[in-house]
Amino acid sequence: MESVAESLGEEQEVRSGETLKEEEEDDKEEPQHVSAPEELLLKLNSTDRLYPESYRINSPDESRLLDIADNLQRQYSHLHPNRKPLLLCPTNECGVKKFVSTTLRPTTTEHPELFSWPGCASFVADFLSLEPLEPPVNLPSFLLSSSLVLQSQRATCLDFSTLLCSLLLGANYDAYCVSGYAVREMCLLDRSRLHCPLLDTQVKSEIHEQEPHENKYSVKPPKELKSQFLMQQEEKKKKQDEEAALLQKQKLQEESEQRPADPLHGLRVHCWVLVLSGSRSVQENFFIDPLTGNRYATNDDHFLGVESAWNNFNYYVNMQDCRNGCADMVYDLEDLKTWEPVLYGGTSKKQLMLDVLKKKKTMSKVINDQEEEEEKLRVFEMPRSWVSYINISKEALESRWPGRQNETHYRRAKLQQFAPYLKSDGLVQRLTAYQDLDCTDEVSVKEWYQHRNDNLEERDVNKLDSVTTERFTRGQAFHILFHRFWSRSDDEREMLFSSGHRDDLVRRLVSPGEMTETFEGRSDFLFYRHVVAQRTVQFSGPYPVEQLNVRRLEKVVERFHRNTSKPANADVAERVFLLAERRIELTYHLEDDGIIASKRSFIKPENATETKKAEDFRAQLVSGYQVDPSEDPLHSLTLNKMLVDLMKDEEEVILQIKTSWMEASDFLASRVEEKRDVRLPFSPWTTTGAAKAHSHRQEMERQAEEDQRWLQERKEDILAPLLIRLDNAEPLSAKDAKQLYHNCLAECKQRLVEKANLIQKHYDKETQALQRKQQWYQENQLTIVPQDKDEYQKYCSEKTLRIRVAKKRLSMHMEAAPLEYQNLDRRLKNDPRLAPHLLK
Repeated sequence: MESVAESLGEEQEVRSGETLKEEEEDDKEEPQHVSAPEELLLKLNSTDRLYPESYRINSPDESRLLDIADNLQRQYSHLHPNRKPLLLCPTNECGVKKFVSTTLRPTTTEHPELFSWPGCASFVADFLSLEPLEPPVNLPSFLLSSSLVLQSQRATCLDFSTLLCSLLLGANYDAYCVSGYAVREMCLLDRSRLHCPLLDTQVKSEIHEQEPHENKYSVKPPKELKSQFLMQQEEKKKKQDEEAALLQKQKLQEESEQRPADPLHGLRVHCWVLVLSGSRSVQENFFIDPLTGNRYATNDDHFLGVESAWNNFNYYVNMQDCRNGCADMVYDLEDLKTWEPVLYGGTSKKQLMLDVLKKKKTMSKVINDQEEEEEKLRVFEMPRSWVSYINISKEALESRWPGRQNETHYRRAKLQQFAPYLKSDGLVQRLTAYQDLDCTDEVSVKEWYQHRNDNLEERDVNKLDSVTTERFTRGQAFHILFHRFWSRSDDEREMLFSSGHRDDLVRRLVSPGEMTETFEGRSDFLFYRHVVAQRTVQFSGPYPVEQLNVRRLEKVVERFHRNTSKPANADVAERVFLLAERRIELTYHLEDDGIIASKRSFIKPENATETKKAEDFRAQLVSGYQVDPSEDPLHSLTLNKMLVDLMKDEEEVILQIKTSWMEASDFLASRVEEKRDVRLPFSPWTTTGAAKAHSHRQEMERQAEEDQRWLQERKEDILAPLLIRLDNAEPLSAKDAKQLYHNCLAECKQRLVEKANLIQKHYDKETQALQRKQQWYQENQLTIVPQDKDEYQKYCSEKTLRIRVAKKRLSMHMEAAPLEYQNLDRRLKNDPRLAPHLLK
């Protein structure tokens, strides 16, 4: 390859005799296949003037760059006639040729989701829909701007890569678009032969849940006297047999599922993104497939070859042999033996990073001779991007997929994804697993939810075992995190609780006639309770609590942790209430060096009946075994007190069992109601929630205005208080109208009389107070001091003023009352609701 100056000289000579018309004729002679981007361009031709000038016209630097690209294309075709043309200057939406590097627009966003490569890759893969290349072996002739691609949400693999690379460059990754070849499944976004990654996660979580929990208080089994070597050999052979059987099964499945060979293998054009190490703590180079957002190693066999790579600084042509795919390729773009740049001496991402580091160390503006010579060789730099700023709205991040939903088919699985608030039940993701390759026989359905008022987060339905599992977020009304039940037997349920439960309950397992509860962190050291009742008792059914009485309970087993504040022979480890046998059994904790625990059994005395009195406590009602024979046996009084306390504890335990049963029943009843009425509280921090809040606020303001208008109308309506008594019955009957007329006049008359009486009462009160004060003055006139005389005069003047005001108000009221009464009578007779009935 030549230098930039030599390339420009030859290019000017070659193009001196060419005209633009000849170029257009040559382009017309080449066979063109109409694709989706071309159809979009036909629609946009009439709106070219709406685009910025950079979209419609090439700057002098861009025109010069196109000349360099044309010269490079001719030299490349001459030196490598067996290779396909390079992807250099596709046409944009305005029909103008643009160099691919100038189509990259490094973009920084304000959204935290797009600060790292996984977020950028997943957004691009989800937000855009693929338009496959037609024909699949030819390079695309169009490359639209990323801003237009975001509007249409339709893109080729080249558009995918351009948008993703622009976001990664804005996030300070050393990213490059790569043009090359890939397998059919990757080019067509065909994941029907891949295993769904969510299924693998689900299997791991189920295995983790099913791991047996060791009980440190259980008796260890005796050691088996077998050869360890022979056991290891048996396990090894068993493992090898299982692996061989699994491989044989997979091989048979692959042979039965094997598709016919791709006739275009190694020829299908694809475009993806290369991320080099060195920036953002990237330790090794890797590929990103923009169609799926997945990360691949640079030697992955999905990628069959590389033609070129470019970023916003330069364009590099691969000079390495790709007969073995990308396994042996080196991605040192500064190595001229393996990569040929279009712009020699041009700025690169690596050089910029080194310059920044050098300036940080030296902080000097001195440039040596070598740097000056290198600067002279840089005769041409990559022009700035012609693409306008790429704006990604928060609504685009939330809507995510075209149409706000997406469906992906995997091997024996189907994944459906929905934007938040799209489904009325809050469904955001559904994974359906199938038993056959045709995806007709469902095995399980797992659903994910968000923003539900019942805090439901996941629901997993296993149709083979008829098991339904529900998972809740913290904050659920009954503090439940996990709920599993069997559809075949609706009475078998398992519940896991959060730490906020009032009884420190962690787990509850119910089945017909049995209930097991596990506790953590209780002050009484209780950690296990197992209840056995008659088979007819259903602890999870909506039945009256009265059905669960002492006669229907048979056995209650409770276990306690060690309480170090008590001696081991006085600290109960297990307490068993045998209700049917009227017996209570206690097992105490072991001593530190003991192997046998002390035990004690109590038989409850018979209660009083109509024919005999209650049985007294006797020593024969207690039996047991005491480990330490040197200790004195307990006295009868102590044993009697222990029995009384145990009988009280038994009543409390029965009450707690009833409470647990009621809680389980209430939970099931609430689940039925919550499933019937699912609500999605909208968050104001989302675009959907903000729009909902805005419309709700407008509705509230409109309702408030209507209420205010109604109140104003009712305030001016003299019949409103009386109509309320008649439940606002309209139209009025003659009887009701006359009754309203007389009632309204009567109430007006009564109100006027009450007002006159109130004024007269106030007048009389002030007059009496003045007379009492005057009488006091007459009686104490000779002994009164000057200060009291001044206060008396002030008091008399104030009371006299009040009496005059009251007298004046009374006279004014007596004059206005008849006029007000007459005015009301006239208004009632002229009211359209009463007038027709009063004239009769």
